[in-house]
Amino acid sequence: MSDVVRRIVLAEHHPARGLARDEWLVANGLGGYASLSISGAVTRRYHGLLIAALPVPLGRLVMLSQVSDAIVFPDGAIVRLSQDEEPDPGAAHSGSDQDAPESARLVEFRLEAHLPVWRYEARGLTIEKRLFMPSRQNIVHVIYRLVGGAHDTGPVQLRLRPLVQFRPLEAPVNSAPGAAYMVSAAGDRYEISAGPDLPVLRLMTQGKRVAMILDGGTRREFFYSVEAERGYEAHGSVWSPGYFACELSPDRDVVLSAGTESWYAFEALPPRQALEYETRRRRRLVEQTPEPLRSGAAAELVLAADSFVITPLPRIADMVRAQASGDDIRTVIAGYHWFTDWGRDTMISLEGLTLSTNRSIEAGWILRTFAHYVRDGLIPNMFPEGRDQGLYHTADATLWFFHALDRYVAMTNDRATLRQLLPVLRDIVDHHRRGTRFGIGVDPADGLLRQGEPGYQLTWMDAKVGDWVVTPRRGKAVEINALWYNALRLVSRWLEEEGDPGAARPLADSAEQVFASFNRRFWNKRSGHLYDVVDGEHGEDDPACRPNQIFAVSLPNPVLARDRWEPVIETVRQRLLTPVGLRSLAPGHKDYKPRYTGDLRARDAAYHQGTVWAWLIGPFIDAWLKLHPEDREGARRFLDGFTRLDKVGGIGTIAEIFDAEPPFTPRGCISQAWSVAEVLRCWLKTSAPAERGEDHRSGRTT
Repeated sequence: MSDVVRRIVLAEHHPARGLARDEWLVANGLGGYASLSISGAVTRRYHGLLIAALPVPLGRLVMLSQVSDAIVFPDGAIVRLSQDEEPDPGAAHSGSDQDAPESARLVEFRLEAHLPVWRYEARGLTIEKRLFMPSRQNIVHVIYRLVGGAHDTGPVQLRLRPLVQFRPLEAPVNSAPGAAYMVSAAGDRYEISAGPDLPVLRLMTQGKRVAMILDGGTRREFFYSVEAERGYEAHGSVWSPGYFACELSPDRDVVLSAGTESWYAFEALPPRQALEYETRRRRRLVEQTPEPLRSGAAAELVLAADSFVITPLPRIADMVRAQASGDDIRTVIAGYHWFTDWGRDTMISLEGLTLSTNRSIEAGWILRTFAHYVRDGLIPNMFPEGRDQGLYHTADATLWFFHALDRYVAMTNDRATLRQLLPVLRDIVDHHRRGTRFGIGVDPADGLLRQGEPGYQLTWMDAKVGDWVVTPRRGKAVEINALWYNALRLVSRWLEEEGDPGAARPLADSAEQVFASFNRRFWNKRSGHLYDVVDGEHGEDDPACRPNQIFAVSLPNPVLARDRWEPVIETVRQRLLTPVGLRSLAPGHKDYKPRYTGDLRARDAAYHQGTVWAWLIGPFIDAWLKLHPEDREGARRFLDGFTRLDKVGGIGTIAEIFDAEPPFTPRGCISQAWSVAEVLRCWLKTSAPAERGEDHRSGRTT
């Protein structure tokens, strides 16, 4: 796995404080993570060295914001390594004992197996720092090593000051726990608490001549620059009990470990051994994939994909139920830093994250997990932070469930799971035909699926600010009906294959009605593409040119007549395609927004009104290859914009969205599940069949 390394090109002896906007992320498989800027600056409320994922009602908590690290030389000079924060342009910087007139120079930053490594130079010394989290533990280890140089006047000291802030992930940065921070010590173990309602943060340092200097507790005011730009509270205080002092020498690493797990978990696996195990685990993830995904940017995305597939620790009851039935529970985090698991994102991402990477066992767990959540014919739209009950306000997530199951069965031939879920699928179809929540139901006049209720945003274009639903799309939306047709065809075929033609026939008849009605109602002859919504809230048809129409071609059972594929695909290519995905609205529309910037209202006004979505490159490539089945090379070129994984989101991954105009600046979440999943899936799909190990007889990869 030596080739799964990404180096960030730095000018020679580049100062760390110039890299405050490039971000890295390490996830722990529970929904928790560590993430900061390359420089070390904490610029977001979501940043921290330990964001722990904890059982309901806690959810994810910021526990350890940062560790201020510095080298102390024999003459008393202090040289800082990381930059703690970006300076507040409106206020004088509030310093600490770590502030120094001199900063080390960051000469290299790299990801090794998607784990961050920094190399600093300070007065002739070269210091390497690396960070990792053991899989499925709320623990972070930071390892320091002197890799070059020696100080001829005596040993140097590494000083590590933990900067603590206990608060819910989504809470404003000026939030504070209900009780004062307290520190207790037992030998080389330290615990920080803030009342009985919050977990304890455990800290320990290993190295040569380690000492903990407790200085009575100090506070620092942090300025969160990105929060200021986004219109949120940008000033909050962090607390420190003191600092660890250790001798830094070539023959002994210094390790700082922090976590909310028990001391037994800390003792079970020493940090260096834990790093070896985690590296092996990541190596296996890459090695088990089809050959086209085992090197370069694709291999990096395989490792990025791993961060989204999680065990949802907070939902203990669900975990117990799954394990009792011989399963395990898995779900998909929609994006880092702020999303939880969303039904829609999970189903769209499932193929790229799990099936393309040969993690089909987990794909089955995910599908069976979500089948348990079906209520009134719907799967949850999302699980809010710190809650174990889902919200069901979605018209399309449930229909994507059919698509995900189809891809799973096609690649695994797991007919047992199909048979287990068929009653759930039939119940979903029945609820949609009769009508279910939020006005979701079939219009008996034409068989098309309509949806909408005032105050709700039920499609994937779901921005809402207060009472303002930006893109309500109430009525019969184009992609909803493409998905509905696909679902009817799939269930009809599955019932036929399972020996129930009597149940299959009515669904096939309904699909025929949907096909005829769709092609009669959605084709906009004047513009040469599809209406986005027909029979809208006031009976109108919406002629806006949006990417949703591509699903009428891209899905396995396309609802659009074959002779209309080419004009639709060409319209999307000319008006919506960018190097990093599809625009959500074509330029020239009165609501088109070229940039996703400003406060929450301004950003949400642009979220689906031009902003580019990376995940939509997947259905576009699917549609392209249906029209041009031999043009794999041409289809692969649509992915060229994603190969620079230091330019399209967090380092080594892909962002949620991008501005609609050059330079297509990445915005939103720094790492998004369906962005990574769809690029991975299409990377494999546009490879030669022999390269991806395709069994032509079964259509499955080996």
